Amino acid sequence: MLTKNNGLTALLRAHAGRVYLVSTASLVAMTCVYSCATLVKANPLNPNSAAAAFVEQQVNQQQTMINTLADNMWHWAETRFEEQKSSQAMQDILIEHGFEVDVGVADMPTAFVARYRLGTASKHLSSASQVTGPVIAILAEMDALPGLSQGAVPHQSPIAGKAAGHACGHHLFGAGSLAAAIAVKNWLVLNKVNGEIRLYGTPAEEGGSGKVYMVREGLFNDVDAVLHWHPGGQNTTQPMTTLANKTAKFRFYGIASHAAAAPERGRSALDAVEAMNYMVNMMREHVPSDTRIHYVITNGGVAPNIVPEFAEVYYYLRTPTASNLAELWERLEQTAQAAALGTQTKVDWEIMSGVWSTLPNATLAKVTFDAMQRFGGIEYSPKEQTFAEELRPTLNKRAINQVGNEQIIQPFTDKIYHATASTDVGDISWNVPTAGFVAATWVPGTAPHTWQAVAAGGISIGHKGMHLASKTLALSAIRLFQQPSLIEKAKIEWKTRVGNVKYQSQIGDRAPAIPPK
Repeated sequence: MLTKNNGLTALLRAHAGRVYLVSTASLVAMTCVYSCATLVKANPLNPNSAAAAFVEQQVNQQQTMINTLADNMWHWAETRFEEQKSSQAMQDILIEHGFEVDVGVADMPTAFVARYRLGTASKHLSSASQVTGPVIAILAEMDALPGLSQGAVPHQSPIAGKAAGHACGHHLFGAGSLAAAIAVKNWLVLNKVNGEIRLYGTPAEEGGSGKVYMVREGLFNDVDAVLHWHPGGQNTTQPMTTLANKTAKFRFYGIASHAAAAPERGRSALDAVEAMNYMVNMMREHVPSDTRIHYVITNGGVAPNIVPEFAEVYYYLRTPTASNLAELWERLEQTAQAAALGTQTKVDWEIMSGVWSTLPNATLAKVTFDAMQRFGGIEYSPKEQTFAEELRPTLNKRAINQVGNEQIIQPFTDKIYHATASTDVGDISWNVPTAGFVAATWVPGTAPHTWQAVAAGGISIGHKGMHLASKTLALSAIRLFQQPSLIEKAKIEWKTRVGNVKYQSQIGDRAPAIPPK
């Protein structure tokens, strides 16, 4: 557990070409005034407008702090398992606000669990008379994507010397969730409501499956409900499922030789990679239509006149269920073995990550919808509108039909939306009732993992969506504390959806794939 550090943690902030330092202590001081008599007291018995007013005030008073935190994380753009500055900045703020923080959990240096408990909290709400409150968890991602450097401008403009960018908005995700956790903690204290609010600092969502290791470690075993969100181009709380996903690096080993003078003596590892890729591409015709397979050749040799003795290809395989994924993955491994056999090379592979599909929970999703409706959509300033209009022509034609989506909350429906992306939130959702939503942090029509997402996430458009997410998370959590019966209803739905499926991690017993220093 960390102890409170009264020293200054320097946070680098970059904006409009200027770089300056802001201390964590200063950021906390900007917001600590709201812990006193200025708070709007909410009625702990009813999920009414008083609670919404409390949350509105809390998040508004934290805006300077969370905007600066998000901007710092955007500037640092730390990739999977390397989020040292981002993680430390969040930890420092949480400690200053009275949270206990366990760092380096599940053998990941940048992972943490922050908790604030009032009274005795327990998972088994209906099974013991001594239970006085639920445990509600909020997730906070933090990692950036490699190869997507971009300035906060409406045209493609990589930042010189910068190799990564927040093209999935996890800087907003982390900072927004942190603000929500602090708001809920203050509500618990003010209203003397027993329970526990936790913030899980979850690294390496992008290809590292950080949350899967936390699940495997049992860090969610006593949690009653999990809430999360994600940046996007609209405001929607519709229940959603995602694709299960498994990834690996396939490494082929051949024999080097002169490619012209003695090619018969060589055995090309690159030939093996290409043979595997060819067979996989043929396999696409014979897999379910909602399966996704993609790869990059990460090492194809060093020179054309040397028969490559080593080559590597990095594969992702996605499909709607973990059970189907296992069958398809076996076929993928067989193509690697066949490629090695046919080229007289050798092959091995390393599983890099693996996640389950997300199990939706309509009960919790409706709670987030009710909360988001309290606050409404987002209004762009004239400057933000100009930015959006300049960026929009770089998007695809469908973006024209999404103009103004930031202003509205999409209607709620119990119909499950089937997304074709993947997330390690999925593994949590098969162990604890979980719900997430999307808030409009990007110009509507923007796809994730694009320079346009990086650009909007670096300006006030991203901030406004993050603020809405903070409020929605906080009010949703407060309502669950107010009405534990909603948690029980969510658990009943969760058990029904899980059915007879037995969760088993896709990553086995491997350690986190932390890059070597």
